[in-house]
Amino acid sequence: MQGSLPPEAQEKIEELQDLQETTEQLAAQKTQAETSLNEAQTALEALDDIDEDATMYREIGELLVHTDYESAQEDLEEKVDSLEVRVEQLQKREEKTQEQFEELQEELQQLLQGGEGGGPMGPGGPGAGA
Repeated sequence: MQGSLPPEAQEKIEELQDLQETTEQLAAQKTQAETSLNEAQTALEALDDIDEDATMYREIGELLVHTDYESAQEDLEEKVDSLEVRVEQLQKREEKTQEQFEELQEELQQLLQGGEGGGPMGPGGPGAGA
């Protein structure tokens, strides 16, 4: 960083970097959850084309374990529901973090444009004495 920036500005820049990193992590988590959700939804839809008496297996770690149609369907429905909630939560957190990033970016811009002062729109700020 430049040594000529006021300490408050440097602090805000560091906060911006942290928020940007958090936003990127949330986006990656959301992408991963969306991928898992799409896979679970596809598997659930595929069950519609499978005979209920068909021999089915589910993957548990490195093993394939025999399962029945009803259990497979219930497990997939629960997984889809859970992942939908997870994606929604991550979306909200990502949006909130992005809003915080934009607000902080604006504060930093005002700080750098106005120099060190009483803050935006405060007493004696822009629009005073109207």
